Amino acid sequence: MSIDLADINTVKSVLSRHGFAFSKALGQNFLIDGSVCPRMADAAAKDKSCGVLEVGPGIGVLTSELSKRAKKVVSVELDKRLLPVLYETLGDCNNVEIVNDDILKLDLKKLISEKFADCSEVTVCANLPYYITSPVIMKLLSEQLPLKKIVVMVQKEAADRFCAEVGGKNSGAVTVGVNYYADARLLFPVPRESFIPSPKVDSAVIELTLLDGKRVTPKSEKVFFNTVKAAFSMRRKTAVNGLSGGLCIPKEKAAAAIERAGLSPTVRAEKLSMKELSRLSDEIGKELN
Repeated sequence: MSIDLADINTVKSVLSRHGFAFSKALGQNFLIDGSVCPRMADAAAKDKSCGVLEVGPGIGVLTSELSKRAKKVVSVELDKRLLPVLYETLGDCNNVEIVNDDILKLDLKKLISEKFADCSEVTVCANLPYYITSPVIMKLLSEQLPLKKIVVMVQKEAADRFCAEVGGKNSGAVTVGVNYYADARLLFPVPRESFIPSPKVDSAVIELTLLDGKRVTPKSEKVFFNTVKAAFSMRRKTAVNGLSGGLCIPKEKAAAAIERAGLSPTVRAEKLSMKELSRLSDEIGKELN
């Protein structure tokens, strides 16, 4: 018999039966809006031949929707206290496997190879805890995994940053990082009342479609990302200040690299395009040798 996991009284009853208490440290806010998960699942699982990797299933409300649409769902859950809850709520979902582990420590390339060998493609779908949003997304993007897309719910402010235009006023280091690997777009907002317990901020669902190749090809990816991080480290100041402080190089060297890259000496990081940042990182690399 299926359980209505979008009903707040049902959720409270299930959690109480298992003696479960929410953990602030793990950023646990469970969805109770019945309209959200079907929309996320529709975006992540286009047909019955695909596999879906889920991060943080909670009590399984999104997992259940994914299982109806995908060939197989593998959900990675860190909190072992939720395992008996999930075994109850997902008892009818024969194509779901729960992995009790830390997504940030897992060898995802191995997991995907072993768990989704018979799937046509693999996507990621998750309601991410706010405190690990950026690390998880950058891990998924940077490890050259065989993924088609990532559909995740994140804090609204983070969604705006991820989906911002590189070179625009909302652009940040994470904007550049996401755009290096994927096309990002905002799918729909999710109000704070959609969760139990209700967080203090609103959320949004975003879709990241991974690129077949790289948007830019800097000489060194490591130098590129270090340059981006440093350049955005002092948002109210010019890029030369951020580069000097973030990379521990004299301002004269940072200024020389900016000049050789054909950029204004007073340029701010958020005004730079991907190509300009790539060109700048190549010049910064010469100053680091």
